[in-house]
Amino acid sequence: MGSAAQPANTRKRTYAILVALVLGVVSGLAVHSFLPAYVHDAEQIASLLTGLFLRLIRMVIAPLVFATLVSGIGKLGDDTLVLRVGGRVLLWFICMSFLSLIIGLVAANVLRPGAGFSAPLPSDISSLKHPFQPIDFILHIVPTSILDSMARNDILQIVVFSVLFGLSLPAAGKAGKTMLAWSEELSHIMLRMTDMVMVLAPLAVFGSIMGSLAHSGIDILIQFGRFLLEFYSTIMAQWVVLTGLAFCVLGPRLKPLIKNLVQPVLLGFSTASSESAYPLLLEKLEESGVPARIAGFVLPLGYSFNLDGSIMFQSFGAIFIAQAYGIHLPWSQQILMVLVMMLSSKGIAGVPRASLVTLVAVLPQFGLPESGIALILGIDHFLDMARTATNVLGNGYAAAVSAKWEGVLSDGPAEDTV
Repeated sequence: MGSAAQPANTRKRTYAILVALVLGVVSGLAVHSFLPAYVHDAEQIASLLTGLFLRLIRMVIAPLVFATLVSGIGKLGDDTLVLRVGGRVLLWFICMSFLSLIIGLVAANVLRPGAGFSAPLPSDISSLKHPFQPIDFILHIVPTSILDSMARNDILQIVVFSVLFGLSLPAAGKAGKTMLAWSEELSHIMLRMTDMVMVLAPLAVFGSIMGSLAHSGIDILIQFGRFLLEFYSTIMAQWVVLTGLAFCVLGPRLKPLIKNLVQPVLLGFSTASSESAYPLLLEKLEESGVPARIAGFVLPLGYSFNLDGSIMFQSFGAIFIAQAYGIHLPWSQQILMVLVMMLSSKGIAGVPRASLVTLVAVLPQFGLPESGIALILGIDHFLDMARTATNVLGNGYAAAVSAKWEGVLSDGPAEDTV
């Protein structure tokens, strides 16, 4: 694909996703308001469109993560270099996670989104219960079978295996060089496959939005309008803080990076799926001058440890539930809750509805009723859209910052782009 054709193609994709988003809103509201008899049919169509796309994306995630990580570590070569890059980016992840929790905590205390809510009767949320057990989490990190991990798309376990595999290549001599070349070729192929799959992205966006609004209508958005407005305002404030910190490291290079991140962020927002945006995010980072060896190393780690939007929701959601039930939490307890969430949020990579799962695990530890999650369940899809977009943005910034720290962030597309 020529460099002249690439921007035009990118614009077409972005416009197609935006058009699909608008059509999804209009169609969903029309079905809910004027064709209530066809709501079930609309949901079925939405489920097919979204499900097909997400299955195709999940199909390429495991081999793509493996190939990009192994080739990235293989190109880094020196073990000390891998540790330096990994150590720096993990420190960035920890700082961003802590900052995100504080933003959610302060915003919830200032905006008081739960004030005036009358909590509904407890609903059955047993399926969300997933208490955080440190020992189980540590054991879970190490896969018993890489094939099983790939079959389940357990990113964290794939990351561990791929890092060890990549670090083993230099010791294997000629065979290691062959495997490094093979993994590079595999990443080429998987990214080309991704390009083919991304043709269906607008259909998935249309289905996701249309199905949600056909089922719930605009009433649920109006009912929870204040909460949604305050949550989205907090997300915007978080974006400003993340962008400001990224600018401190990247300087003028941030502007073209943001331009390239628009499409993966928009895709993540529309589908409420971080997985759907991963391959596109990898491609756009390379176009922004982040070498494949850095992006392929940082992004899988980020998808396990750097979910800025999901983490911010932990503190915001917990304080919202406390306010909705009229429970006062002193600041000492709130700070302790932030520290607990810092740990528990690292143990839910790959868990469906991860933000709710972690929230349910933490609430009882601070005297907050688990039934409070019922207040959020109805609008969680719309919350998840914003959380996912923030996760994608945060990981995009992290990869670029890591490349800048290593002195390999180029002005145009990265030389080792695939």
